[in-house]
Amino acid sequence: MIKSFKLLLLGCCVALFAVSACKLEEIPDPNGPSLDPILQDATIGELQNLVTGTESLLRQEIGFYYDVVSIVGREYWYFTGSDPRYTGELLGKGSSVLDNAGFYGTRPYAGRYRTVKNANILIEAVTNTTAALSDADRKGYIGFAKTMQAYELHLALNLQYQNGIRLDVSDPDNLGPFVSYDEALAGIKALLDEAADDLDAAGSEFVFSLSEGFAGFDSPATFKQFNRALAARIAMYQNDKAEVNKDLGDSFMDMSGDFYMGPYRPFSTAGGELTNPLFRVPGQSEGIIAHPTFVEAVQANPNDDRNSKIAMRSDTLALDDLAGNYDVVVYNSLESPIYFIRNEELILLAAEAQIGIDNSAAVAAIDVIRTGHGLDPYAGDMTDEALLDEVLNQRRLSLFAEGHRWIDMRRYDRLDELPIDRPDDDIWVQFPRPVSETGG
Repeated sequence: MIKSFKLLLLGCCVALFAVSACKLEEIPDPNGPSLDPILQDATIGELQNLVTGTESLLRQEIGFYYDVVSIVGREYWYFTGSDPRYTGELLGKGSSVLDNAGFYGTRPYAGRYRTVKNANILIEAVTNTTAALSDADRKGYIGFAKTMQAYELHLALNLQYQNGIRLDVSDPDNLGPFVSYDEALAGIKALLDEAADDLDAAGSEFVFSLSEGFAGFDSPATFKQFNRALAARIAMYQNDKAEVNKDLGDSFMDMSGDFYMGPYRPFSTAGGELTNPLFRVPGQSEGIIAHPTFVEAVQANPNDDRNSKIAMRSDTLALDDLAGNYDVVVYNSLESPIYFIRNEELILLAAEAQIGIDNSAAVAAIDVIRTGHGLDPYAGDMTDEALLDEVLNQRRLSLFAEGHRWIDMRRYDRLDELPIDRPDDDIWVQFPRPVSETGG
């Protein structure tokens, strides 16, 4: 079964905070008395702290986001005796429904808006400061802030879908309205385009520092390549293939490059720093268990090196009438990065964007992925339908546990092709609007 939710909006409250982790310094409490001076005349050091705080917030609650979209999209199950909702509500067990106060919807949603709000503070502080910054310097800060806002808004929209989201939360006392899914995509794309213009005017260097996760993407020109990669993803959600191809041309896509080239969220086991929230020790009594249909798909070809994304257990782990034999090991340590977007996804976007335009070019991009993972070149039908099936399958294998399968199947109206694990389970279309946004 496929279900969706429409909940009445009555009000909203978005919290804002930042924490210190992974070489990202603590910023002043935005809810405290120190905020007004920062907004009115921030120092260079305070602006750096706001940049650093924005990076830190990009990692807050992100584990919940990846877990819930992967579970709902039937990529993996999360077996834990501490919370039955992972195998109950998220899979639509029996008569259960998604709860608009459930942590699985409220925490990733609020986490994304904390970043957006922090970036708004950065933009206002940069605009108002009398510090010795050139116009180009200011554009660099703003281009960074808008890009990360757009990224976080698109994750919130992935969860909410036809419920829509707020694009404007700059005034906490007068929040902007909810806009539809299509309007939100257009607004996110416009924000990325604005940021790209800002980055074009930002000179040759940023005057602020970014973490190691942005190594190679830490100048206005290279950060813009990241911005254009995100723009290509959003354009594909809009089914605007011409725009996808244009944005990919300005991105860091490299058909012969490392599949894992791209900016990421860094994690570390060093004292006081943040560890990867998606890592679970394989072979334990609690864990992330690869969905049997993914296991079957990736093991269809033993030469496919994407078999390394799963690891066979010494025992079968079972819970709540579900059972599996393979742990997910995509994130195989507490220090594993979580990518914002990477080269492999861009190559797959290029393949998808060529379907129906130049199918030979689509196959050429598909073969970069196939041969790069140890498979033979594509030898199937050249119809649009067959090529789309192949691209979606390669996306399933290549981007496993990276938050795409559920969204991919939804945008092609194929959610009914996802497996039902138990007779009365459901496939959810979207998450309910959080209780903080409904007033009850």
